[in-house]
Amino acid sequence: MSDILDRIIAVKRDEIRAAQVSMPLEELKLNAHACNGGLRDFLAALRAKHEIGQPAIIAELKKSSPSRGKLCETFAPADIACSYEQHGAACLSVLTDHQFFQGSARHLQLARDSCTLPVLRKDFIIDPYQVLETRAMGADCILLIAAALAPAQMQELEAYAHSLGLTVLVEAHNADELDIALTLKTPLIGINNRNLRTFTVTLDTTLSLLERIPDGRIVVTESGILTRVDVERVRAAGVHTFLIGEAFMRADSPGLALSEIFSDYRAHEKGVR
Repeated sequence: MSDILDRIIAVKRDEIRAAQVSMPLEELKLNAHACNGGLRDFLAALRAKHEIGQPAIIAELKKSSPSRGKLCETFAPADIACSYEQHGAACLSVLTDHQFFQGSARHLQLARDSCTLPVLRKDFIIDPYQVLETRAMGADCILLIAAALAPAQMQELEAYAHSLGLTVLVEAHNADELDIALTLKTPLIGINNRNLRTFTVTLDTTLSLLERIPDGRIVVTESGILTRVDVERVRAAGVHTFLIGEAFMRADSPGLALSEIFSDYRAHEKGVR
């Protein structure tokens, strides 16, 4: 685990302990139960784009990051979510980590309430309490990061997420993590192009790992998609699902930035992954 990830996980453990005091498990279960029936199908939204030959974009709302600092001066989750939806996003990703990314559950709720798109809770999930918390805040999908979890933990958290109706996106940064990620049942395999130790970013990470991923999985390329050239490069390799935040959030209009990067590019007729 990288130094920054070590620090984040330590903070998460403290946050979980504090949350369990302020909202005991039984109370959280009641809140999660109140959300029953409101789930949006995250996986179906991605597949619907693929079926009509379009890229499936998971557009991220992110106010700040440890490596880049503040990404935008004005952060209005509802407005950004509407803009993403209007410009063709398939789903949303919303950072809820506060200390490192200046996110919050409120950001997720505001974004989701303002549009019809399914929403991924982007955070560092290490405990079943957080999975239930994710459902209670109204998210539709949860992120599991292979670098932060033991294989048995990942399988336990995935099973619990599925029992609550949540979709799971599992994220890997290298071949060893990918092999572990592929032991999960979820078809959504995220490849993060950012090296967690050096924070360097290269699309070669996604491209070099593709041959290890069996058919039937949906590859989500994450980080490093900044231009239309980047889009063309990974789509030429058969990857048509993107999780993008920084390139959009640094623009005056995140939704317009999405449209500009993905406009006028025709989907490949075969090989959608």
